Amino acid sequence: MTTSPYAAKPWVALLNEAQRAPVAPDDSPVHALRRAVAETPDRTFLAYFDGTIGYREADELSDSVAGYLAGRGLERGDRVAVLLQNSPLFVLAVLGAWKAGATVLPVNPMYKSGEVAHVLEDAGVTALICSDRAWETYLRDTAADSPVRIVLTGCERDFQTRDDARVLAFERLPQAPDADDLATVAKAGHEAPGDRDPAPADIALISYTSGTSGTPKGATNTHGNIMYNAERQRTGLALPEAPVYFALAPLFHITGMVCQFAACLNSGGTLVLAYRFEAGAVLDAFAEHRPQYTVGPSTAFMALAAHPSATPDHFSSFAVISSGGAPLPPALVEKFRAGFGPYIRNGYGLTECTAPCASVPPHLEAPVDPVSGTLAVGLPGPDTVVRIVDDEGREVPLGEQGEILVRGPQVVPGYWRRPEATAETFPDGELRTGDIGFVDADGWLYVVDRKKDMINASGFKVWPREVEDVLYTHPAVREAAVVGVPDGYRGETVKAYISLRPGAEEDPAALAAYCKERLAAYKYPRQVEILPDLPKTASGKILRRELRSRPDGSL
Repeated sequence: MTTSPYAAKPWVALLNEAQRAPVAPDDSPVHALRRAVAETPDRTFLAYFDGTIGYREADELSDSVAGYLAGRGLERGDRVAVLLQNSPLFVLAVLGAWKAGATVLPVNPMYKSGEVAHVLEDAGVTALICSDRAWETYLRDTAADSPVRIVLTGCERDFQTRDDARVLAFERLPQAPDADDLATVAKAGHEAPGDRDPAPADIALISYTSGTSGTPKGATNTHGNIMYNAERQRTGLALPEAPVYFALAPLFHITGMVCQFAACLNSGGTLVLAYRFEAGAVLDAFAEHRPQYTVGPSTAFMALAAHPSATPDHFSSFAVISSGGAPLPPALVEKFRAGFGPYIRNGYGLTECTAPCASVPPHLEAPVDPVSGTLAVGLPGPDTVVRIVDDEGREVPLGEQGEILVRGPQVVPGYWRRPEATAETFPDGELRTGDIGFVDADGWLYVVDRKKDMINASGFKVWPREVEDVLYTHPAVREAAVVGVPDGYRGETVKAYISLRPGAEEDPAALAAYCKERLAAYKYPRQVEILPDLPKTASGKILRRELRSRPDGSL
């Protein structure tokens, strides 16, 4: 009987001793918070512009939120939806809900009314915590037809006084008569219930997918899933003691929730928040707080690099910078290093595996596949098994492409109340990612593209990522997205949407010719359209589906 090359975990040989060592995570983020309070109660946990909250204070404030929720009748296992940006209110709401024994639904603030209505109904949400503006503009009507019966609102200008007009240019609204104020509740001194500590197997989050292939489904991330990845990050990144994290990714996204919020809490560090991404405000926060770690999508680093005030000093405090949530072109890594110093470390994960299942360790740099030009996304961990299979589910040899499957402690048990979808996506507990990739002989994982995004041009397979990576080597290109569009002769043909760097000018035909010189004839884009900006999710991932649905290119 032939032994699986993936079961042998060739990547483990490249990990250092700390990264290979077994881990024993805390049972939940609540337990990690209590540990930090016992060890360093006065250390700053949250920094928000000119405001700070220490670990003891955060514990007391979130205790009060938990006591309020329990006092309003919230039971263990009930669902609490949190619809807030990166502010202390988000952190206190989530910790309070967990202390009350609840499951949190982190909801994208960019969701429209129908999208919010779906998750409130699908999860049977009991309590909603949101901004005062969202409640007044659309959430009151949305929640009226939902199971929600407890509402807390807050103004995200709370817990700071600087009121940076670039991101906090909104007024505090009068308190709604049908909701209570979150900051007031947090400072009221309510006692948290004493019998609702989360267990590792309890569902911490119901994280709804983006719904690219249908109605969004809720991945059930457990406390154990979260803490495993948080502890692997603590032991594997070799950050300084009490590290300063900057929340570049939104906390409602699984990357921000796990790799910033939970990992920082687990490390007893300081989490710097800046409401939402605005390149100038982010650079100022880097200069003020001198963070040592951040993670964000490649598009955020493109925007930071393009900002006229960006200098190497803005990035000089970082020990590790990671990228996740969107493909990372090799050209961007080198351009960023040449311009600002740091090497951006790739990573790979999904909501269904609680953010990362592979990453580039601090002591290594990711190789680039010489055939496709794809940058490796990293090495799986010692407890993770990544396999590559063909369309029939048979393992392919190392180096060959197929669908990426993941098994490990970070993989969720399934989807919320979707047994059929769970059985299809998690056969025998193994995650079928829907991504195409390969593992090389040394154990490096490469992601080629989404299976559903493959372009079939005259019978030839074209992976958009390969074309995009070539476009990113052009000095004028800031963002690139490649999609397949209908073609009467070829069935599908390749179309590229481009946004240019500030001050750059380039002819679409010249960009197509640039690709033609560097790619096989069937791969280069026959159509190129230049747009001011490309559409993105709140986490920074470029929306190919939106470009694909607009054949005339209008946005």
